Amino acid sequence: MAISVMFYGLGPIGAAVARQIATRKGFKIAGGIDIDPAKLGQDLGNVIGLDKPLKIRVTNDAAGALKRNNPDVVVLCTSSALKKVMPQVETILKAKIPIVSTTEELSYPVGKNRSLAKKIDQLARKAKVAVLATGVNPGFVMDALPIALTGVCERVDSVRIDRIQDARVRRLPFQQKIGSGLTTDQFRKKVDDGSVRHVGLAESVTMIADAFGWKLDKITDDIKPKIATAPVESELIAVDPGYVCGLVQDGIGWKNGKPIITLHMEAYLGAPESYDSVVIEGVPRIEQKIAGGVHGDVATASITVNSIPKVLAATPGLRTMRDMALPSWYSGR
Repeated sequence: MAISVMFYGLGPIGAAVARQIATRKGFKIAGGIDIDPAKLGQDLGNVIGLDKPLKIRVTNDAAGALKRNNPDVVVLCTSSALKKVMPQVETILKAKIPIVSTTEELSYPVGKNRSLAKKIDQLARKAKVAVLATGVNPGFVMDALPIALTGVCERVDSVRIDRIQDARVRRLPFQQKIGSGLTTDQFRKKVDDGSVRHVGLAESVTMIADAFGWKLDKITDDIKPKIATAPVESELIAVDPGYVCGLVQDGIGWKNGKPIITLHMEAYLGAPESYDSVVIEGVPRIEQKIAGGVHGDVATASITVNSIPKVLAATPGLRTMRDMALPSWYSGR
């Protein structure tokens, strides 16, 4: 029997997930929820960019849609911030429906988000369903992948992950999130207010440390601008020399004054090479490089879809990529 999926949030990632669900075996679409006035009442197929209508209208009445359609699972793609999605999560769990989300702060909640995570776990257990947040990063490249690679190690001394991306091939919101086209002053102000940054490095560092049983002294998250030295442009943004074309961000887990977990990310327009690499110092030493890198948007949509069957089979509560069954491509059978 096909798995019925409802979509809560139909921005670029939510729409990408919905397009996969619409064209992959083993799934069917139960409905779409969004607050954008331009999308309300529109056919879901048109909203997500399909070449045919789905005869399903987008609504902003989440509770009503959940009650009417009773989906097997909800895919939640509305915000990176856990505090913002909390009311949405509560509405879904009140209807006793499992969740797969792309909310970065829910992937492995840290700091002030731990109290919200505890509440979600309690609500999910009461509803007897599982909740998972995943994606390419956090969710795979900088946490689940290196954790899996250390399964063959006798000893691990340190881990370094590098994610280098040419942002010209990414969607506009991503290019804006990394500060492309800003002055350095504008960049610093947006870093300070949280609108320019990659969300999830502290979560990934903590997931790795917990998997290894390491107690860290501190976690740092440092963000710097990448300045264009020559004109560079994507189809969406043009950047002159001296302006910001992206960011360089380092999330580091420290122990005894040494960096034992380093997550280094460069995302900017015009990067000469895109790749993801993992270096594990230990016995044996492991070095892996994915040439071309893992495409962020495609991978985030795909790992979300491929995690759905695992979430439906998971123990009730708030789950993470560290304790979930390993997702794989799902053929629909």
